[in-house]
Amino acid sequence: MLYRLAADATAVTHFAFVAYVVVGGFLAWRFPRTIWLHLLAVCWGFGTIVVGFDCPLTHLENWAREHAGRQRLPSSGFIDHYLTGVIYPEHALGLVRAVAAALVVASWIGYVWALRRSAPAAPVHAPR
Repeated sequence: MLYRLAADATAVTHFAFVAYVVVGGFLAWRFPRTIWLHLLAVCWGFGTIVVGFDCPLTHLENWAREHAGRQRLPSSGFIDHYLTGVIYPEHALGLVRAVAAALVVASWIGYVWALRRSAPAAPVHAPR
């Protein structure tokens, strides 16, 4: 029972991480210091897709699933198991990735824009 709870908690954490990768930059508009955490999350998240980094959350979930007597995630990983073909059709994977990347870029552009708007104006000195 404890291992099953650990597997479920890991899956929930994984969902939260994926959501943070996609929309966490928008949180940085309100909490500017979190942009660095979002940058790291995006690098890691896209690195698992583009470069093929192993995700420690997937390993943890697989460990807990095995100890709970459940089947491991497929070798294609968390996203393919829980999202692709479940939340969106398999043929839309490229579009979903493009929309996720566009949301990240839009959030960062908005972050820079918000920073510039909130920055104090430079004092204007009158010529003598």
